[in-house]
Amino acid sequence: MKTDPAEKIRSLREQIRRHDELYYVQNAPEISDRKYDELFGELKKLEQQNPLLITPDSPTQRVSERPIEGFGQVTHSLPMLSIDNTYNADELRAFDERIAKGLGTKDYCYAVELKIDGLAVSLRYEKGRLVLGATRGDGTTGDNVTNNIRTIRAIPLSLGDNAPAVLEVRGEVYMPKKAFAQLNEQREQQGQALFANPRNAAAGSLKLLDAKTTSQRKLAFFAYAIGQTNGTFAKTHLEGLEKLKKFGLPVNPHIKKAANIDEVIKICDKWEIERFKLDYQIDGMVIKVNNLNQRDILGTTGRSPRWCISYKFPAEQAQTKILSIDVQVGKTGILTPVANFEPVQLAGTTVKRASLHNFDEVQRLDVCVGDTVIIEKAGEIIPQVIEVKKDLRPKTAKQFLPPVICPECGSNVQKDENGVYIRCISSNCPAQLKEKLRYFAGRDQMDIENLGPAIIDQLVDKKIVKDFADLYKLDVNTLAELDRMADKSAWNIVDGIEKSKSQSLDRLIAALGIRHVGIQNGEILAEHFGSIDAIKKATVEELTTIDQIGPVLAESICQYFGDDDNIKIIDKLVAAGINPEYKKTKQSDALAGKTFVVTGTLEKFSRTEIEKAIKQNGGKVSSSVSKKTDYVLAGAEAGSKFDKANQLGVKVINEGEFLEMVKT
Repeated sequence: MKTDPAEKIRSLREQIRRHDELYYVQNAPEISDRKYDELFGELKKLEQQNPLLITPDSPTQRVSERPIEGFGQVTHSLPMLSIDNTYNADELRAFDERIAKGLGTKDYCYAVELKIDGLAVSLRYEKGRLVLGATRGDGTTGDNVTNNIRTIRAIPLSLGDNAPAVLEVRGEVYMPKKAFAQLNEQREQQGQALFANPRNAAAGSLKLLDAKTTSQRKLAFFAYAIGQTNGTFAKTHLEGLEKLKKFGLPVNPHIKKAANIDEVIKICDKWEIERFKLDYQIDGMVIKVNNLNQRDILGTTGRSPRWCISYKFPAEQAQTKILSIDVQVGKTGILTPVANFEPVQLAGTTVKRASLHNFDEVQRLDVCVGDTVIIEKAGEIIPQVIEVKKDLRPKTAKQFLPPVICPECGSNVQKDENGVYIRCISSNCPAQLKEKLRYFAGRDQMDIENLGPAIIDQLVDKKIVKDFADLYKLDVNTLAELDRMADKSAWNIVDGIEKSKSQSLDRLIAALGIRHVGIQNGEILAEHFGSIDAIKKATVEELTTIDQIGPVLAESICQYFGDDDNIKIIDKLVAAGINPEYKKTKQSDALAGKTFVVTGTLEKFSRTEIEKAIKQNGGKVSSSVSKKTDYVLAGAEAGSKFDKANQLGVKVINEGEFLEMVKT
């Protein structure tokens, strides 16, 4: 039966839009870039064969990604187009033939760049000052993420006196591999879902409504193109990038000029091997005609420039066999299936195991113990199973079923409502306790030096420690009896435990392991309530009145402090000498009820000092200017916040005027 072209086109559009939503909005892709390109290519071919079926809202007619709610919208002065992909040398040569045909000459050269795996943004500088940062969005309209962009230290806020009156810089916001690993480690400790790769982590971080959180994500930036500018900025792409470097904008150091397509292919082949040496993720190369006049001749399609192409590296894969599947229990009780492999080399390291994430994923992959599988590294960092070779499945292969009891303590388990995670519901599970203790003693929590995982395992297995408070009963004699424990090591641990008693209230709150509560929320709760006793008594209604505390977080906090066992542990901690109070250093109520936004470079204060001074005198600090803002405190090189204050009629003051306001 012949398929109706209109129905097939409709189906492909729906699939592509769904994957666009997963990739761009939810940051949770289900298919590879290559599979997506196959779907896109199939749709493109069908539309070419049936031009009357092309509609303006087809994915082929615009760049993917719709704006998310919560940000203002920005119309790009020049469209931010997508780039077509190639996957082999033959496709690169075909691209070169199209360039030669379009120009009517072979007198041209290329710029070859690393394809940074991040999020495309546009930065607008006016009179040398950064006034706007926006995501690509749908190519015409993007999200205004200026506040978040300004937190990225690699991006200069001022370009100096020689900058054009208007200069738009296009580039990629990305997350270095080290920062990505640290972020996922923190999320795992807090019982949050891990980011699949650095690209998703960067995108998720840049689209946070709270710029303060974005600033902690250690994002970076490379400029790779020029958008709108007044006058002629440069005659070639490489000349333009050199000028951007002189203005202090970061440009990737590995960009090369290639005289012909053979040189392009050599450069691509080189980086396919050497990419693992970089401290950031790349997923291919970008090849651009260097001469800007020749680009104008070649023009664009409705979606992509004809003068540019990307070469996508195949993800490095390896074939191995699943020897067994373990189930790990996290500090929040989540049961995670982990596959153990025959050791195999992958992307420069030996891989022996990989998380299967959750039991829905096990079912989707149809993984059995004994299966031969294909693995690759997501973002070339995290190994994952992407395919089961069912044609190689042995008769002895065993299906792996979700556990009905906790593998560690034998207690009942249950699946999250409307979720994918299965949890052990016992509060006495030793595996959960070990993870909770590791988190409690961690550097960003109580920071108990020398209390490592191996020591914690022994303390729990020997039933010496049953909760956080039991750590503060440990003495040298007890610790010295543990395996491979010398007297000096025991003394060091006892000393670390004693020092941890002086940790601040926000550290203690974070260390308790309350679901969704980390360091930042610990600081918010500590500042608002001042003591553990006050937090104990807080209601959901009271908590949701606090800035940045939503209903889900408020409910989680109340559930924790509504549990008698948790209260008993806290009481034991207090009895052990741990009862910090938030030390408010309020000096006056001179600024009570007033909201300030700080912008520019101050002379007498650092940003931290001025914000502290505002709070000490009863005021509130906000990161964005709105009609609710009372004052904008502006220093030198004040940017878009200064301009917005003038637009909204918000009073702008300087440091001298601020000091007069708080003068007592």
